[in-house]
Amino acid sequence: MPEHVAIIGNGVAGVTAARFIRKWSDRRITIISDESDHHYSRPALMYIYMGHMRYQDTKPYEDHFWAKNRIDLVRGFVETIDTDAQRLHLRDGDAVDYDVLILATGAHPRFVGWPGEDLDGVQGMVSLQDLEQMEARTPDVEQAVVVGGGLIGVEMAEMLHTRDIPVTFLVRESGYFANVLPPEEQQIINQEIRDHGIDLRLETELKEILGDEHGQVRAVVTNHGEEIPCQFVGITIGVTPTIDVVERSAIATNRGVLVDEYFRTNVPNVYAVGDCNEFKEEGIGHRKIDLLWYTGRRHGKTVAKTICGHPTPYDRGIFFNSAKFFGVEYQTYGDIPPTDVDGIESQVWKDPEARMLIRINYEAETQRVTGFNLLGVRFRHDVCERWLQEERSLPYVIKHLREACFNPEFFRSVEYEFIRLYNLQHPTEKLKLERKPGLLQRIFA
Repeated sequence: MPEHVAIIGNGVAGVTAARFIRKWSDRRITIISDESDHHYSRPALMYIYMGHMRYQDTKPYEDHFWAKNRIDLVRGFVETIDTDAQRLHLRDGDAVDYDVLILATGAHPRFVGWPGEDLDGVQGMVSLQDLEQMEARTPDVEQAVVVGGGLIGVEMAEMLHTRDIPVTFLVRESGYFANVLPPEEQQIINQEIRDHGIDLRLETELKEILGDEHGQVRAVVTNHGEEIPCQFVGITIGVTPTIDVVERSAIATNRGVLVDEYFRTNVPNVYAVGDCNEFKEEGIGHRKIDLLWYTGRRHGKTVAKTICGHPTPYDRGIFFNSAKFFGVEYQTYGDIPPTDVDGIESQVWKDPEARMLIRINYEAETQRVTGFNLLGVRFRHDVCERWLQEERSLPYVIKHLREACFNPEFFRSVEYEFIRLYNLQHPTEKLKLERKPGLLQRIFA
């Protein structure tokens, strides 16, 4: 019988691993998850709540895909991992034996022990179960509070806003997403949030959650002593690796499941990928715990190579992320620190009225481009990645901006405005945009 690979978790990291193991081998594959029968896109959960999508629309693969590709699905909760016997014990009493185990258990909302955080009406937003809970809790909510200045926080604020629920958004920093975005970007997004009717409270922290006699949330108290009435509190201060079952085994953990650059744990034939893992050493990933959909997918493909006989260390590649803040799209490539860094300069174009911005960071001495930030403007992922890998200079990138822009036809061509601003600031250079390659040129390049 072929070697059996068991995967705990059906998120993007585990499913990507399964897909590529199947592509490159004839191994038997079993995916175990207690969250859902089939893999779905977690970033799309907000659109189900908002009425833009149905659950079935969030599944990247048809239900018959799994049987067709000989990937067995088990709906169950793993209670214990016996690494000596190489056996998984499920809550319902069943057991699954394995030859190779991949832990892809994901992450869950982080709570920090606030008084009242266990009241009814207080929750995070990560899983399908969280969505179902939010659907059940919010029909009669008259006022909501969202705590935390990250991506999940603004998504939850938008979700509630579409149900006409007034939202107070508590962010402890001086600007939304201040640990990621430079001040100009923060200003644009702060205004976008407020213009959608969200009561954004900066430099404000949650101190306590108050409940009524029925154990239902009735208000929050901030660090400024203000009491804000509400019937729902979204806790979105981040997520933490889900490793409870791993901690009860012989597999080493810290904040996450400890792995090396091959995603190997301390136990032979046991690997960990996605949000649940933690690199033992600095410099392997973008950070020791990489809590991003894009990195989870890369984890899954990389570990599949190793399991299929081609040991491959993790290559974190060019950093990339994207999001949407109400009506403003966001892309980032490479390294864009939120504050000034010695030796790094920024070339920034910002529309004075529309919420559009292009930031290109570069080394002052060499002119080598180190990163891109985009708000309300779309650049091609492959072009930005290639420029960063080829260490292109700022003048080169500016002259070739047409290659990167992929806004729809008749959309405003902001690259002209960017180069016009650059030439005004650098009158001795006077750069010109290179002609964008035609279709035949691109095909035969």
